Amino acid sequence: MNLCFNTALAAGYKSKAQIARVLSESWAASNVFCPCCGYSSLTKLDNNEPVADMRCDKCGEVFELKSAKGKLGKKIPDGAYETMIQRINSLTNPELFVLQYTPEYEVTDLTLIPKFFFVPSIIEKRNPLPPTARRYGWVGCNILYSNIPKQGKIPIIQNKNVVDKEIVVEKYTTVKQIQTNNIETRGWLFDVLNCVNSIHGDVFTLKEMYGFVDVLQELHQDNHNIEAKIRQQLQLLRDKGFIEFLGSGVYRKKI
Repeated sequence: MNLCFNTALAAGYKSKAQIARVLSESWAASNVFCPCCGYSSLTKLDNNEPVADMRCDKCGEVFELKSAKGKLGKKIPDGAYETMIQRINSLTNPELFVLQYTPEYEVTDLTLIPKFFFVPSIIEKRNPLPPTARRYGWVGCNILYSNIPKQGKIPIIQNKNVVDKEIVVEKYTTVKQIQTNNIETRGWLFDVLNCVNSIHGDVFTLKEMYGFVDVLQELHQDNHNIEAKIRQQLQLLRDKGFIEFLGSGVYRKKI
């Protein structure tokens, strides 16, 4: 896999955003395989396609590409807030590639965020654009990247090292077990999974999970039986193969 952008493609462009888009999309279409099925390449879509940038001609999955020069922050700027929320709720959002590159236009990292890891709570509403802006009143959003469970960040390239395709596809297939089309259930599942991930070590207890009651109550203020909900979500995570129940309120992380 060639990790360098073809900078000749940026000739004639002056906008830094346009240059980044042209170079990153061209690089991805020329170098990236489908992480969902393993097909050798992706097809670049027309620029007027809503949200999607690429499609796999084998499995039909569509992908959006977001790129960042240098280190990635906790948030990723995205498009219109209402459109994003509608797509998540209607289950029509694409898979997301997050690409990082150096000032010299060399790729350092590429991560896949599966579409079934998106919930409204990881989408932050930005302030409307001011009267001085060309699109006055437009409301954008940020993807709260740091709030996505680690299981939903599948590395394809890490620190300039390309991960074997079979490993990537196997990882995607494994985490896909958590997919649910019920957005409320999905939100609860990922909030509890983030709590599990924050516990040090592979073995944890139900008592430790009850220590997150206040955190989860803040996220789900309409629920007044948080401990019962924690037990329910742990059972779901067990059934989906993410954790193992060892007995007597003790669990082990598996994924």
